[in-house]
Amino acid sequence: MKLRYLILAFLVLAFASVFIGVHDVTPLDLFRLTDDQAQVLLISRLPRLISIIIAGASMSICGLIMQQLTRNRFVSPTTAGTMDAARLGVLIAIMVFGAAGFWTKMLAAFSFALAGTLVFMKILDKIRFKDPVFIPLVGLMFGGILNSVTTFFAYKYNLIQSISSWMQGDFSLIMSGRYEMLYLSVPLVVLAYIYANRFTIAGMGEDFAANLGVHYRRTVNMGLVIVALVSSVVILTVGTIPFLGLVVPNVVSMYMGDHLKKSLAHTAILGAIFVLFCDILGRVIIYPYEISVGLTVGVIGSALFLYLLLRRRAYES
Repeated sequence: MKLRYLILAFLVLAFASVFIGVHDVTPLDLFRLTDDQAQVLLISRLPRLISIIIAGASMSICGLIMQQLTRNRFVSPTTAGTMDAARLGVLIAIMVFGAAGFWTKMLAAFSFALAGTLVFMKILDKIRFKDPVFIPLVGLMFGGILNSVTTFFAYKYNLIQSISSWMQGDFSLIMSGRYEMLYLSVPLVVLAYIYANRFTIAGMGEDFAANLGVHYRRTVNMGLVIVALVSSVVILTVGTIPFLGLVVPNVVSMYMGDHLKKSLAHTAILGAIFVLFCDILGRVIIYPYEISVGLTVGVIGSALFLYLLLRRRAYES
């Protein structure tokens, strides 16, 4: 798949996203916007489009980094407990500090997401049975434990409504002034591109990386920090978008191979396209009502995940 075709599909979906919604705004209205239409575009539609693009691209790249570092195609922030650990961190911040501000929640979510990812990596080191399907199942069980702990304390301290917004991704509440923290993901994506070659080498193993002069542990930690920071920002701003970091990198690897630096642009654009498509689908399927993007991405992503598993089994047989 050529990059120019992805860019064309991205532009078409982005253009359509701006003009789909309950409030009627058409492309022809751009030449004679009323005050209400201008406010809809500037306060709601454009911030929503920007947040979709950043969240889709950054979470897809996080999945690509994790798959490269763990040498497993079925590992992502969703299947490694990263997202569940970040939600637990947000809950702890609310419990300890009460009306915690964004930066307090951000620090707590990042700390727990990084700690949870490091624990998952330690679990991988202890596992002898390195089957590619078995490892993400361990991650899902680990994430399930974290999610159960989060739900328990949320019910115990009557905070279930406070964390419900982070349980499922939703762009319907994105407005001007409530999404700008997503811009923190942009320099992290640039940093991932700078470290791409090192991540590729680190994915070949510690001994191979040492022979090429790459500090293995430092490179892995850098990748995990990027994943934890991006996951925390996306959860606090948008919520959980399941299977995004799992499906998109696998699709890109089918036609681009395993070279991380060459795959980054394709992964970022395809991730944005996937979330844009799912968000538009959620807006039109029961129009004028809306289905959250977490649900549409979850349904389509889980179906694609099942296809990838069956495809791998068929290839092995």
